[in-house]
Amino acid sequence: MQATTFDQVQETLYQEKLANGLTVYLVPKRGFSKTYAVFTTKYGSVDSHFKTNKGEEIHVPDGIAHFLEHKMFEKKDRDVFKEFSEYGASYNAFTSFTRTAYLFSCTDNLDKNLNLLLDFVQEPYFSDQSVEKEKGIIGQEITMYDDNPDWKVYMNLLKAMYKEYPINIEIAGTIESISHITKETLYQCYETFYHPANMVLLVVGSFEPEAVMKLVRDNQAKKTFQPAPQIERIFPQEPTALAQQKVEHHLPVGLPKILIGFKEAKTGLTGEALLRREFTTKLLLDILFGSSSPLYQKLYDSGLITDSFDFDYSNEKEFGYSILGGDSPEPEKLVESIQQALTEYGSRGIDQDAFERSKRKKIGHFLRALNSVEFIANQFTSYAFQGTDLFTVLPVLESITREEVEMRMKEHFRTEQMAVSIVRSASSQE
Repeated sequence: MQATTFDQVQETLYQEKLANGLTVYLVPKRGFSKTYAVFTTKYGSVDSHFKTNKGEEIHVPDGIAHFLEHKMFEKKDRDVFKEFSEYGASYNAFTSFTRTAYLFSCTDNLDKNLNLLLDFVQEPYFSDQSVEKEKGIIGQEITMYDDNPDWKVYMNLLKAMYKEYPINIEIAGTIESISHITKETLYQCYETFYHPANMVLLVVGSFEPEAVMKLVRDNQAKKTFQPAPQIERIFPQEPTALAQQKVEHHLPVGLPKILIGFKEAKTGLTGEALLRREFTTKLLLDILFGSSSPLYQKLYDSGLITDSFDFDYSNEKEFGYSILGGDSPEPEKLVESIQQALTEYGSRGIDQDAFERSKRKKIGHFLRALNSVEFIANQFTSYAFQGTDLFTVLPVLESITREEVEMRMKEHFRTEQMAVSIVRSASSQE
């Protein structure tokens, strides 16, 4: 077991790669009452087209990663939900575009909960009858999201930005696509993407690292795994250009909802370069659109935005985009105002004081977040899969300069990379 100490944030990371390929990370937090564990596979909704070890090209139905996540909790002779509850744990799971995670938090019975987490994820059980039943359950979930204006405005924006890359496809798939899922395709995806060599286990909280690592070693040593498959994901070539500049949808809403997106033109970054781009962009967004910025106050005072206005940045090797927006009575006028403001910022640059304030704020937020086991658990594996480390964020953030942020502004906020998604009431008039 390798130990790495990060003196600046006063954290020690323990790491070991087991014989079966599973990478285990432990972050002990002495004095904390809660412990959090996340078992994550590098497998998300975009991974629907791949090659097997035999060279066979497979294209599985959209939504299968999310479907598989649901089915992992169902077992032939045990009730996973009941067992976690009996051990006093709060449990959950989620599927994103690029990963699927199973997690729990607890204040005691860590050994029992951790063994349960490892065992239920590594013991799949699917039956024809249960698969058919699940199609109805997930079909209802898909229908619910179709009627959710916040989700619709977001997914429509992704579809406007991305023409080919599969983040323009719903994570849960469609009712038609999941109708093609079978027990056999679930096992096929499980055997491809749920091998320990494609997974990471993180435990963060109050525990002794040697004892927890021994528990994991012993648990894994009792199980037999086939050799790790060589996963070859197949993705379409995504053009730099947008799929379309504007998408509009109608649903019952009080105020129109608008999201503005800026699609990354450059992909393929990993490691520190990817991390640096993320935090340079997040600083930029806060400087321009944060609640204390002059632009935010101007837009709010003019009534073009409400306190629902927010922004975010998604940063992955294969894709990236900024999103900003919220409720607005005049979405087109809001777009014009933001475009005008970006042009003005491009001419005069970023104020040094605003840059320093935003940087100090971001550093403070990050240091406070390290006191949350939930934050560390949810962020750590995401960075690990991208070849970066959560505990290297602080030195990267501290080294970012105003000049970098200004260069990033010119690179990222380009009109030809900007898409708009609006959801408004059918009775609204433009």
